[in-house]
Amino acid sequence: MTAPGEAARRKPARRPTIKDIARRAGVSESAVSFALNDRPGVSQDTRARVRRVAEELGWQANSAARALSGERAGAMGLVLARPAQTLGVESFFLQLVSGIQEVLSARQIALLLQVVEDLDTECALYRRWWAERRVDGVLVVDPRTDDPRPELLAALGLPAVVVGGPAAPGPDPAEPSAGEPSATEPATAEPSATEPAATPPHPLLSTVWADDAKAMARILDHLYGLGHRRIVHIAGLPGLAHTARRIQSLRTEADRRGLDRRQVHSVTTDYSDAEGAEATRRLLDAARPPTAIVYDNDVMAVAGASVAAERGIPVPGALSIVAWDDSALCRVTHPRLTALVRDTPGFGRLAAQELLAVLDGGPLRTVQGELPHLEARESTAMPPPG
Repeated sequence: MTAPGEAARRKPARRPTIKDIARRAGVSESAVSFALNDRPGVSQDTRARVRRVAEELGWQANSAARALSGERAGAMGLVLARPAQTLGVESFFLQLVSGIQEVLSARQIALLLQVVEDLDTECALYRRWWAERRVDGVLVVDPRTDDPRPELLAALGLPAVVVGGPAAPGPDPAEPSAGEPSATEPATAEPSATEPAATPPHPLLSTVWADDAKAMARILDHLYGLGHRRIVHIAGLPGLAHTARRIQSLRTEADRRGLDRRQVHSVTTDYSDAEGAEATRRLLDAARPPTAIVYDNDVMAVAGASVAAERGIPVPGALSIVAWDDSALCRVTHPRLTALVRDTPGFGRLAAQELLAVLDGGPLRTVQGELPHLEARESTAMPPPG
């Protein structure tokens, strides 16, 4: 009978070695090496016997040894340089990773995922992975307006695909000053992207991107059509290229409709529920608060709806709310939140497929993901009079 705690003290099972295979198969260790590495020097019968014994023993080639011999590592890398507290509540990356893993697992390729504090640490990690041959390629998320990663990865020769579009020149000086609470946008943004790029925006890396500009235009079409003229966008992290694209698209769409930029603008946050709630409180304290707020993720949208409820502000009677990403949170909140619906796992699959294509010798290119559609629910309606 096993004593309590004895199993926990047992040593882990020893991994089978080439010596074990040779002993069981009745051949030399060099014959085992030849057979397992598809090298000439052994008969077909010996090769088959060695492989059968290796499978029975559960033998697998050591990944480090494979890398040193010039073979692939059998793993792809994904680094997230985001505040850890925001990753714990945001569903986007979980869905993205599920799509990536679906494609990689079909090829028996592992996904090496690591969360880091900042961009410098991410770049240092790429250098280490490259030196140690830990991964065969990487997926680069959250493109920045000033991004050192494409140049670094190209210099290392580490295959990579950028997930998300590039940045572009910043906004014009007509924007409200950064000192105003209603205009804390990042200093750079880009014009509305209406067509997929003909060549990769990063000349040495392939890119998979989503058209944030058209998505924002769909939101503005909906709110403007309902009669809203005071619309605020509570955005994500400043410095991210997609944050810049969404901010610039909001400005472009507002200008096209002749809306006052003092009444239609963006505020940046860290994507967390805490900052989303605090930004909502500041906006609702204004002399002329917005009649509609667009949140860059589902978590902030739900937090904003809670702030409105605390203050007795009816949604959508006095305030309309739109979430950029749909999720179960948006669908179980009362009222249910109007949201952009997109196939995030599908976007992850597309990114993984493009990285595998690069590793298989395919050309560098830019691939556009499916444009999300707006699901109108009970959180948006006509604004109150006045």
